[in-house]
Amino acid sequence: MNTLGKITLLHYRCGKGIILHPICASMVYGGLAKTHGVHLVLQSKLCSTSSTGTRETFDEFRAREEQKEKEATTHKIPNSNDGYDEDKNDPKVLAVKESILTAALGYVPTHGWSKKAIAKGAESVNYSSSVNGLFPRNGIEVLDFFHKVCNQNLVEYLKLQASRNDKVQDSATFARKAIEVRLRMLIPYLQHWPQALGLMALPPNAPTSLAHVLTLADDICYYAGDRSVDFNWYTRRIGLASIYKATELYMMQDNSQDFEKTWKFLNRRVEEARVLHDFLVKSEHATLHIQNAVESTFSTARNILGLNFDRR
Repeated sequence: MNTLGKITLLHYRCGKGIILHPICASMVYGGLAKTHGVHLVLQSKLCSTSSTGTRETFDEFRAREEQKEKEATTHKIPNSNDGYDEDKNDPKVLAVKESILTAALGYVPTHGWSKKAIAKGAESVNYSSSVNGLFPRNGIEVLDFFHKVCNQNLVEYLKLQASRNDKVQDSATFARKAIEVRLRMLIPYLQHWPQALGLMALPPNAPTSLAHVLTLADDICYYAGDRSVDFNWYTRRIGLASIYKATELYMMQDNSQDFEKTWKFLNRRVEEARVLHDFLVKSEHATLHIQNAVESTFSTARNILGLNFDRR
């Protein structure tokens, strides 16, 4: 409530005549106020004077209180409970969030995908650690940011590889290498990746997490040279997403040098996918039903992430 909305006007005598003076019910000026019985003990501070000896008028008091409120609002830290949601798409706010989340990734190996990592990241870029209002979903916001950054970096890699050849001769080899590059981005955070999988599996987070994987598979297939408009478009992307997640789970348990066993596992899954793809393509009934089931999946995934299909 506005401070002036809490003002109770009291009449009291001070010197000659009667002066109307405001008293904020939420403030204590060295006295005691009781609403029932109207028992007031007031000290002489109510009749305060300025350095020139002039009593403070009501207008002066009001101006002073409004100035205090203005200063408090100016230095207020935004949070999710004071209308900050209205400014969440502000470019300046987004820039601040990005800088904090980028710094927070450096603290994930120590503090996991947590609010603590965000606070440490904020401090490292000269922001207050009490910026929780910017990240109401806590650790999952760092994880979502990590996926977006990794997928963007992968796209840059895919563009570079695709530009070296007018046409990719072996799309399976291209896709296998792309999956390996993407999985290697997890290595610095592998200790806390079980926690990441747990966060992604929570019902509120599952749609966005699935969207990240499907978008990843779509980008790899596109830059591998897949321009099909038939059922092959769906089978390749669903198959690639499955291979990625299976290899990701295997990688978490791999203690071999440079994850050698993981890459061998990936090679086997890619070869198996070729056989499965040939079977599905030759099955007319499977083709029709699966295509109807997944036709809108990838467009929905990109809509969730706010992406489009323009890769120019």
